[in-house]
Amino acid sequence: MTGRTRLDEILERLKAVQQEFEQEVDKVLDEKRQQFNYKLHRGRVIFKRNVRRWQRQQRTGLLRYLSRAPLAFILSAPVIYGMIIPLVFLDLTVTLYQHICFRIYGVPRVCRNDYLFIDRHYLPYLNLIEKINCVYCGYGNGLIEYSREVIARTEQFWCPIKHVRRTPDPHHRTAKFFDYGDADAWREKLEKVRRDWE
Repeated sequence: MTGRTRLDEILERLKAVQQEFEQEVDKVLDEKRQQFNYKLHRGRVIFKRNVRRWQRQQRTGLLRYLSRAPLAFILSAPVIYGMIIPLVFLDLTVTLYQHICFRIYGVPRVCRNDYLFIDRHYLPYLNLIEKINCVYCGYGNGLIEYSREVIARTEQFWCPIKHVRRTPDPHHRTAKFFDYGDADAWREKLEKVRRDWE
């Protein structure tokens, strides 16, 4: 496996497009901040006072919210909220794992705070149940992203080989992995890939 392949060129263009996309997302977020009259100050959202008051008026009261909810939604709540137990267990074990093992392997640790954003409960137009739901979903999805990155770094260190078939949503680190069946690359370049955390 020598020289640049067409796939390498496409990946390079994809990275450039990804950077352009990120810049465009930042512009759109700035426009949304202006449109919805808020700003970020030290990581906290600050709405204009009149906007906050208007948003509070849009909140659905708890009794009204519960009376309109389908019975199946209410009855399924313990199943949904029961998932907090395995989620917290996952959080604790993944964090403990990376703090022990990544130090041993020399793998840079994943910053948990880069993935877990709990902020939607500050929105004045959400009632208490909606706020709890938003905290729960923000935590759960952020935790899965964080865990995925920890596991992706583990895979990059121990087994950076592409699967014979492509999965529907492979993590971004698989682009660095060796082709399935490329024994030469495995033997000659494993240490290089193990240290490429860019």
